[in-house]
Amino acid sequence: MNASTLRALSFPFATPPGPGEAIEVAPGIFWLRMPLPFALDHINLWLLADGNGWTQIDCGYGDVATRTLWATHFAETFAGRHSLRIIATHYHPDHLGNAAWLTKRFDCPLIMPQAEFLTAHAVAGEHSGYHLAAFIELFRAHGLSSEHAAALEARGNQYRRGVPELPRVYQRLMPGADISIGDTHWRIFNGYGHSPEHAALYCQSLRVCISGDMLLPKISTNISVGPVEPDADPLARFLASLSSFAQLPPETLILPSHGLPFVGAAMRVEELRAHHSARLTELEAAAGSSVTAAEMVPVLFRRKLDVQQRFFAMGEAIAHLNHLWRVGRMTRTAKSDGTFRFAGARPLQ
Repeated sequence: MNASTLRALSFPFATPPGPGEAIEVAPGIFWLRMPLPFALDHINLWLLADGNGWTQIDCGYGDVATRTLWATHFAETFAGRHSLRIIATHYHPDHLGNAAWLTKRFDCPLIMPQAEFLTAHAVAGEHSGYHLAAFIELFRAHGLSSEHAAALEARGNQYRRGVPELPRVYQRLMPGADISIGDTHWRIFNGYGHSPEHAALYCQSLRVCISGDMLLPKISTNISVGPVEPDADPLARFLASLSSFAQLPPETLILPSHGLPFVGAAMRVEELRAHHSARLTELEAAAGSSVTAAEMVPVLFRRKLDVQQRFFAMGEAIAHLNHLWRVGRMTRTAKSDGTFRFAGARPLQ
C-alpha cells in the first residue's frame, strides 16, 4: 500500500455531535449520536430532510437515556416537522430498539429488509432456533467452558432489553430498490455476514453512502456463526459484500454507524480484507494438530472479555475457523463428546 493510498482515508468531521446536537454532514443530512450501554458506547443515526418532514435512518437502543435525547431532538432538531418514515438498516438492538416507539409516535411506517424484520422477532421471542439455549449449546460444542456458559445463561435474553417492543408491521426494503427522499434518490444494496440482509443506502448525486455496520472506519464489524446455520461461512459473505463499497466513487462520504464519517471506501475495504486475511493466517498457524474455537478466542481477542464480548467473540472465532475449513485450509472433526475440533489441513508456506 503506497503513501498516496494511505492518504485516501480522511475524516471531514473531527468531532461528533454532542448529546442532543445535530451536525449537517451533507445537504439535508444530519448526524445524531446516541449512547450505548456497552464497551462500544455510541451509535450514529441519520436524519434526512424529506419535504415537510424527515426520513430517519436507524433508531438507537431502546432505553431511557436514548429516548431522553430523542425528546431533545423532537423539540429542537426536528424544527416542528415529523418523521415520515423510519428505515432500519438491520435488526440489531442499537438500530431497531426504538422503532415501535417512534412509528407509534409519528404514525409512520417502518421500512427494513424482510430477513432483518423476521430475525428480530425470532431473536426477541427465542424461537425458530434463536433461543439462548441453542447459542449456548453451539458454543459448548466449540469448547466453551461450563463457567462461561453459565455466565451467558445467567445474562438472559439481552435483545429484549434493547428492543423492549417490536414493530408488528413493516414495509419491505428490497435490494436494488430506489428510494426518493426529498429531492434526492437513494439506491439500496445489501450486505451479508454481519446480519442476514443488512441494507446500505447510496445517493449518487450527493456522493454519500450510509453504510450502517458494514463499513466502519476503525474496527471490523462482528462476523458470527449462530445456531441456525452452524456450518455457515459468514466471513466469506461479508468479504464478498465489501465489493459494493469498493466500487463507490473515491470522493464518497461514508456515514457509518460507529466512529466518524470518512472518505476512502476502497482503502477501508482493502484494510478490512487484509485484517481478516492476517487473522486467518494467525489462526491457521496457532491451530496445530487440534483446537476448539474457544481455545482460539485469545488469538483473535488479546484482551480481557466481559460476558457480552465473549458471546460475540465465540461467534466470531467459529466464523473464522468455519471459513478456513470451508476453503480447505483446515479440517473439522466432531469428537465422540460432540465437540468440534479444527486442525491445519496443509503446511504453511
